[in-house]
Amino acid sequence: MKDLTRGKVFLIGAGPGDPDLLTVKALKAMQAADVVVYDRLVSPEIMALVPDHVERIDVGKMPKRHKVPQEQINDILVKLARQGQRVVRLKGGDPLIFGRGSEEAEELREAGVPYEYVPGITSAQGTAASTGVPLTHRGLATGVRYVTGHRARDASLDLDWASLACEETTLVIYMGAMNIADIAANLMRHGMPATLPVMAVASVTTPRERRLISTLATVADDFEADPLAAPVLFFVGHVVSLYESAALPLKVAAYA
Repeated sequence: MKDLTRGKVFLIGAGPGDPDLLTVKALKAMQAADVVVYDRLVSPEIMALVPDHVERIDVGKMPKRHKVPQEQINDILVKLARQGQRVVRLKGGDPLIFGRGSEEAEELREAGVPYEYVPGITSAQGTAASTGVPLTHRGLATGVRYVTGHRARDASLDLDWASLACEETTLVIYMGAMNIADIAANLMRHGMPATLPVMAVASVTTPRERRLISTLATVADDFEADPLAAPVLFFVGHVVSLYESAALPLKVAAYA
């Protein structure tokens, strides 16, 4: 009989995709889990580390199609934990950066369910390390900002464009593929130069990684001509000018 007091949820960041970048704590929790509730952005290489006997529940969201609404995901986590299950809630990147980890934690807390965060390497950090393009660099960027390129229920982007249009800051745009034309136009409208370099990277740190180098003026057309499959991250800023000299090679083979 299952010990109902054993139930707990681990809100885990799986990192950008490379299994070698998964934390030891995350791996231990995955191997000790009864069930893994995972998003579509968790790489297949990471999912391969989940033991065969562990139940898996796919709750991945796609643009304009959320097969399992967030409210239902919250209910699933609470229900499983109350059954005495050790639940791993596995998310790409870090659960506290556009991962809705805090929303799920709030529901768990209100339900009296124990939970724990396990941080992951962010997609932005993974992109910088994989491509060689830094997030900050003396003389090019004195800061970095993470911003979402997508609103819940596909609402319009009502971002503080004047604040974001700062050349001294590297802008990292998550979930921006569908709105990159509007994003680029708004940034230029608020003072960012049309020639400012932009880098788009898909499936970073995995063998499927692809890159596109462009500018604010041309990124929408370039992305339409050569679309990258999700997940895609955009770097906007002068640090992208280092790509030609600092670029690291793409991965060409599966992991050993």
